[in-house]
Amino acid sequence: MKLSYLNLRTTDPTWNLAAEQYVFEQLPKDRTYFMLWQNDNAIIIGKHQNTLAEINESYVNEHDIKVVRRLSGGGAVYHDLGNLNFTFIADATDKESINFKLFCQPIVQTLAKLGVQAEVSGRNDITIVGRKFSGNSQRIKDGRVMHHGTILFNSNLSVVSQALQVDTQKIQAKGIKSVRSRVTNISEHIPQEIDLEAFRSLLLEHMLQEEPGEEYIFNKQDLAAIDSIANERYRTWDWNFGHSPECTIHKKQRFEGCGTVEAFITLEHGLIANVKFAGDFFSVKEPDALCALLIGIKPNTADFEKAIEDIQISEYFVGLKNQDFLDFLK
Repeated sequence: MKLSYLNLRTTDPTWNLAAEQYVFEQLPKDRTYFMLWQNDNAIIIGKHQNTLAEINESYVNEHDIKVVRRLSGGGAVYHDLGNLNFTFIADATDKESINFKLFCQPIVQTLAKLGVQAEVSGRNDITIVGRKFSGNSQRIKDGRVMHHGTILFNSNLSVVSQALQVDTQKIQAKGIKSVRSRVTNISEHIPQEIDLEAFRSLLLEHMLQEEPGEEYIFNKQDLAAIDSIANERYRTWDWNFGHSPECTIHKKQRFEGCGTVEAFITLEHGLIANVKFAGDFFSVKEPDALCALLIGIKPNTADFEKAIEDIQISEYFVGLKNQDFLDFLK
């Protein structure tokens, strides 16, 4: 089967994931496709995960990190411009099994040429001396497989740990949880000095040596179709957050002059389905009336602000200001 490669240069995660889906589902299935692409400051959530249970929401918002759900399973990963992504789209040789090693070998072989010994480890990782630099995931549909993986070249690993740091005591979620591993950048292990762009070229060169092919360049119709997919799926709150399984968020804080306030917030399909407040606070009005105002909204600051804009929170929690309440719910 012949090979076509795509060397994408946009760094918009919503467009890149839409492009990947388009190649997988709509381009001719008479060949294998190999794609190289990068995303700038993004967390990519696995299809079956609960978004809020995977991200440090306040850190993500403060640092303008995009959160986008992909079509394949597996865990959440952080992308920046120090990370390179690769995708194989090919015939699935066995629908009943998912072969990660087959598609990870080109990465291992390219690194071997640079004097780095890497190995496919565990279920879907590639490691160097036991430390993970590549996580991989697959989707199988209609006899075809889409395999994609990350390559941490010189990513900001401190951001990785903070963006994906979730307080598990505050969120009890259904859905597939990510397994955190010790990670490393491959640039730390390459004997000679080489930048990511040069590594990208070497990886593509290795692929074409193993299986010669030609470049596929998107035409106007392709580009329009990709934009449509991005707008209808990857740029929507419903897909990225609303697709999440049920979860419960627990928040607890003591406020001077008010007392301790606890909130138990149940989310279904990303929207608030139920709220209960507890604590040693005093109230003029029953908090249950406040709960009713929060049902059905998204758990974000803008929706919380709108829900309480016409009320005084101090009537429900004596001594508590509206802004303090909003900060508590973040």
